[in-house]
Amino acid sequence: MTIDPKDLRIEGVYPQRQEGYFMQRVKLAAGVLSSAQARSVAAVAERYGRSSIHLTSRGSMEVHWLKEEDLRMVKQEYAKVGLTSRGACGGAVRGITCSSQSAADLPALESLARRLQRHFTGNPRFEGLPKKFKIGIEADYTSGRHLIQDVGLIYAGSDAGVTLYDVWIAGGLGREPRPGFLLAERVPEGRIIPLIEAVIAVYARLAPPPKRLKSLVGAFGEDELRRLIEVEPAFREELPSVSGFPDNLMPVTKGGQRLLADIFAGQLTAGQLRKAADFADRYSGGALQVTANQDLAFYLEASADAESAARELTTVVNSLPTAGVPVPFRICPGSHECKMGLAATRDVAGALIAEMSLAARGTVWALSGCPNSCTQPQLAEAGVVVSRLATGEVGARSPRFDLYRRRSAGFGEKVLEQLTFDELTLQARRL
Repeated sequence: MTIDPKDLRIEGVYPQRQEGYFMQRVKLAAGVLSSAQARSVAAVAERYGRSSIHLTSRGSMEVHWLKEEDLRMVKQEYAKVGLTSRGACGGAVRGITCSSQSAADLPALESLARRLQRHFTGNPRFEGLPKKFKIGIEADYTSGRHLIQDVGLIYAGSDAGVTLYDVWIAGGLGREPRPGFLLAERVPEGRIIPLIEAVIAVYARLAPPPKRLKSLVGAFGEDELRRLIEVEPAFREELPSVSGFPDNLMPVTKGGQRLLADIFAGQLTAGQLRKAADFADRYSGGALQVTANQDLAFYLEASADAESAARELTTVVNSLPTAGVPVPFRICPGSHECKMGLAATRDVAGALIAEMSLAARGTVWALSGCPNSCTQPQLAEAGVVVSRLATGEVGARSPRFDLYRRRSAGFGEKVLEQLTFDELTLQARRL
């Protein structure tokens, strides 16, 4: 049975570089999942995907090395525990991200992320878009990730018990990076879903495939794009306030502690993820996070013995690929599995880490294996993009690297370009 590539993409599936194999991405609202869901991903990876799991820089999970005949069963296995991959690829609203996972306001952010994901996932009104549509929620402006979203929401406090958000739109990286702009300030939470619907309506009507929302800024300018959105009927609508129990899974409580498990390149085996799920059951209320830096995080319950938990997590971390390499480093699969990859990113990163100065080891790095910039190198303190393959004197092709440095708000600046690997290594020693 052969499936249309468009149908594969809307189900969160992309072909790998290796012929006959596929990657499937799982959407995790705010990067949060339960231990039962983690075990489901581990079981799928173990049975169908060579036990290979990748944590992404948008807080989702990917299972690689799947065969086409297994994809339908994989979807059913995820559905049993409330997981979905629908819209994780293709022209749809992607997973709702949040890099502010250590913020005191995480429960509110996670709850809104879950409501947004439920509303937009699998809804035919928000599928078949010109290209992907990304939404992110942040507690503040520190990370700059609101600048790279189609819709970026920044928590802006509350007024009379109503939560407010600043709304930024039309950002993106890739080959034509453009920072988002502020659409509206201090928007009540009840208006967020209708406002996003208005943005998507304009995007779906006016953007030609395969363009992102940011293309409309170039076509119309910020002021006209704002006007087009504001005249949409949904823009001024406000939904009733949400009642009932909160949606957050993470047991963020006073006196609790957040522990981080450093995962090199976001690469896990099924057995390692299963160990992390067991740890979550014992110490963090059966919930864990995939962070924007491709690590795992756990919020300890207030009653948990933090010292014992930290010791036990060390044994979990020691079983993972990052033992002894505490360098914050976002890394895409690159040419290991991705068709777009121009370099073996895990090998490049490992070699760079081995040569890094002490100062460089304390710097947040990101390496993107192609100009698509999936690891957000322009938002790292030191970002590396594999910009092209160059042919050397003996005919061999080797990657060339652009180096970015971010020292303030906004995108990092390209400081060096077309570096050989040896030249890039020299910069890692000097940083």
